[in-house]
Amino acid sequence: MNPTGPRRRVAAVAVATIVLLAVTACSAADHPSRKPAPSKTAAHASRPVPTSTPTPTVAGFDKHAQSIDDPASTWVVVNKPRPLNPLAYAPPSLVYPEVTYVNRQPMRPEVAEALVAMFHAGKAEAGLDFSVQSAYRSFESQTNVYNDDAARNGAAYADTDTARPGHSEHQTGLAVDISAVPATCSLDACFAHTPQGEWLAANAWRFGFLLRYPADKVAVTGFTFEPWHFRYVGVPLATQLKSTNVTTLEEFFGVPGGTEYH
Repeated sequence: MNPTGPRRRVAAVAVATIVLLAVTACSAADHPSRKPAPSKTAAHASRPVPTSTPTPTVAGFDKHAQSIDDPASTWVVVNKPRPLNPLAYAPPSLVYPEVTYVNRQPMRPEVAEALVAMFHAGKAEAGLDFSVQSAYRSFESQTNVYNDDAARNGAAYADTDTARPGHSEHQTGLAVDISAVPATCSLDACFAHTPQGEWLAANAWRFGFLLRYPADKVAVTGFTFEPWHFRYVGVPLATQLKSTNVTTLEEFFGVPGGTEYH
């Protein structure tokens, strides 16, 4: 047995350790800016978080929470094949909010409250002013509007842009025609390209309104593009429509629409 063997192995290990430490120190000196790679957790924490407007949702939304047949419901769907019942329905309560009017016409209280908030937001956020072109029309008033249109342009044309009495959203007290102040493109498709029209199209849902007659849904709604016509449906439904990218009540509730009266 050789007693010097273990001592030689210990010495060899010590020398190897010294050499390794020297190499490591040299490497650190040659690359003073090199830092240890961060952990995955640290790297994720330091990454900037993108900011964006979250997609609105309504948790547990119940499509059957309100009637779409009762004219008193804010979800009522009235169109050419779906008349109001009764045909000469009139809302029990109507008010005149403190806004600018072209034609001083009332609306239901919940619509008035939401409209005032929307007009204030448009002013505060974008410096825009709005006015109410028209709102509630009685059965008799809608009869006069339709007959005047038919007399001037023919019944076939009138049916494309004016609802027959008993088939009008204005008769529910839930619809509002909005114009710009100063007046630009009032009751005209070019209203969509005004600052007021663009702001309303982007933001009306926040206040419970729906742009009721979109340009690409004439076959569904039965009416030509009306970028000035906004229908109050309430914030939950307006938000659900926004989040699901559905633009008509007919499609959302799966009910008949179209261009023909039944």
